[in-house]
Amino acid sequence: MPRLFKGGVFPDDKKKETCRKKIEPLPPPERLILPLSMHIGVPCQPLVHEGQVVQAGQMIADSYETLSAPIHSPVSGHVEAIAPMPHPGGGVMGAIVLRNDGKNRLAPTVHPYGSVESLTADQLLQIIRDSGIVGLGGAAFPTHVKIKAAQGRCDTVIINGAECEPYITSDHRVMLETPEEIIGGLRILMKLLSPKRAAIAVEANKRDAFYSLSRTLPGRTNIELHSLQTRYPQGSEKQLIRTIAGIEVPPGKLPGDVGCAVFNVATASAIHKAVTTGIPMIRRAVTVSGGAVSNPKNLLVPIGTLLSDIFNATGGFRETPHKILTGGPMMGLAQHNLDIPLTKSCGAVLAFSHADIDPQSPSGTCIRCGKCVSVCPMGLLPAYLYLYERKNKLNELRKLNISDCNECGSCAYICPGRLYLVHSIRAGKSRVKHIPDDQSKRGGARLEK
Repeated sequence: MPRLFKGGVFPDDKKKETCRKKIEPLPPPERLILPLSMHIGVPCQPLVHEGQVVQAGQMIADSYETLSAPIHSPVSGHVEAIAPMPHPGGGVMGAIVLRNDGKNRLAPTVHPYGSVESLTADQLLQIIRDSGIVGLGGAAFPTHVKIKAAQGRCDTVIINGAECEPYITSDHRVMLETPEEIIGGLRILMKLLSPKRAAIAVEANKRDAFYSLSRTLPGRTNIELHSLQTRYPQGSEKQLIRTIAGIEVPPGKLPGDVGCAVFNVATASAIHKAVTTGIPMIRRAVTVSGGAVSNPKNLLVPIGTLLSDIFNATGGFRETPHKILTGGPMMGLAQHNLDIPLTKSCGAVLAFSHADIDPQSPSGTCIRCGKCVSVCPMGLLPAYLYLYERKNKLNELRKLNISDCNECGSCAYICPGRLYLVHSIRAGKSRVKHIPDDQSKRGGARLEK
């Protein structure tokens, strides 16, 4: 039976604009930019050169490092340039610029691999690796690495269909439109991980998606289907494990340390598609929404498409956007222009009007109300993390387990002073990483609720 995790908030989900809109394929644009890093880990190196002709699905960049994922061309055409380009994570990064010839010629490497039953675990893992699949819920961790690390130690595998961020409905539509791909991907994961338990978790505000998956599952199955309370951040890995498995992931530990593995519904779908069709990670479902968008939609977008082309596919803007985000309003990244490419981990592109933005300015003062403490799903002390970061007290930050913060934004959402809590905590986490282990003993200061 699903349990409740600690903390969390209840923002208006803002999903009504797009939750009933089917995913529409976006025709590939004339020009695409594919950053050489679209995943956690080592950036890829180009396998092509300027002027080279490429085909759709062809691997164009890869790395010999373990923690990496290859990149494929979403179109046929030629390589226009290999140069530093603006990256949605900030700054510039090496990228491959492609010119689309409009012919969509498939690479000979794109072909079905046969039935799942006929393939060994090693073959399946290699297919997932060569397909460039990463976590599509936002983490962008290479999926083959995550699977390999969980093999032999995974008791519970969970497919995450919570999609708790406001505005975003791309996962919702994937569950409605292709439930068989999600279940097929889960069965592949079950063959790879041999878990004792397998579950799919869907928030209660997606009842139609829950029933879509329920109808697709056979009458007698070893896959559980759970409807969860609608609460943010229900879709966070550690909160989902607490809800489904009843296990608290200890400070500084990962889901694998407690015998669990969590995969996004879109990731499961991509795994099934790669194995059964041979199509690598070259496009993904994206929600395009916000008060400044003329006609909010869910689109199937080729990786590397510029934000400008994505917004143009929805009729452009009804007014000049006040803020543009890749990702959701709680954890997304603000973008300063539209010449930014879509990467593998991005499930939403939002353009907010002035009416969407809270007009209240940050007060700059913490009033010690404790609201941030009560909503923190990790049991941390956000107000103290904020104050210690401002005073550069890094050992204190470490003792308060700042690295356990998942940057969900619940504290910033609830803060009456509108303090930049997440910004400060993110900066503090980055600095704490560089403290040698022998300088400070890790503390255990967590709030027990």
